[in-house]
Amino acid sequence: MRLPILIFDIETLTDLKSGAHLYHLDLPEPALEAALTKLRRQETGMDFQRLPLHEIVCISGLGIDENGMMKLFSFSREQYSEAEILTRFLAIFDRKHPTLVSWNGSQFDIPVILYRAMYHGLSAPGLFDQGEIDQQKRYNNYQNRYHHRHVDLMDVMAMFNGRNFQKLDDMAHLLGFPGKRGDGAYHVPEYVKAQQWQQLTSYCEGDVLNTWLIYLRWLLLKGQLNHHDHGLWIQATIQYLKTQPQHADFLNVWHETSLQTVFTASDFSSPTS
Repeated sequence: MRLPILIFDIETLTDLKSGAHLYHLDLPEPALEAALTKLRRQETGMDFQRLPLHEIVCISGLGIDENGMMKLFSFSREQYSEAEILTRFLAIFDRKHPTLVSWNGSQFDIPVILYRAMYHGLSAPGLFDQGEIDQQKRYNNYQNRYHHRHVDLMDVMAMFNGRNFQKLDDMAHLLGFPGKRGDGAYHVPEYVKAQQWQQLTSYCEGDVLNTWLIYLRWLLLKGQLNHHDHGLWIQATIQYLKTQPQHADFLNVWHETSLQTVFTASDFSSPTS
């Protein structure tokens, strides 16, 4: 496994101000949101808004440094503006060059970060340079689909075939991990409106943790981890989560769901678990 590693996820809302500007709308907020949704349905038949109109309200990550130490973090609208969230996240790539791991990051998270960083006039060569500055990134950069500086697990596990794409929640459950827990609905708008910041960051970090556990299984499949080392990383993750009170529920649900498959049934059978 190539360290350091950064597993990440973003949460977004529709940027009503930009949407009003783009479509020349002069409406109060509730009517504006409804109008943007209606316009999008007319364009595509779906509610999912175009990527530049996704305003970032949270970026969460799990960093594993060169010594294998784990650290969960979140930058959210509780403390930072969108521009500040992006600035803090993008600064990671100026200091380090981690292997980036995501679920659907190449089609959603990274393009949204690109559009929103441009909107705020930010510079992020550490993430977006393709060899113009650092020639080593000419053929292996974070945008290259077929190299592993950025591993979009949804993409690589589908063999780069969109017909094979799977949902993160489904794959997590299939492999014996917690998934989204609860009713599985998308509650981000409600969290932000009610200023339930703990729920927002826990939700985003939960997706990060599921992605990390799937990534470990993918490395095992590819032979980049043997069974012994895979087990050590699973135990290290369990021990780390015991120090994170906000993820007690994630750990408890993992304990239960691990019993659903033969392979994960041993996750919590170790004396250190």
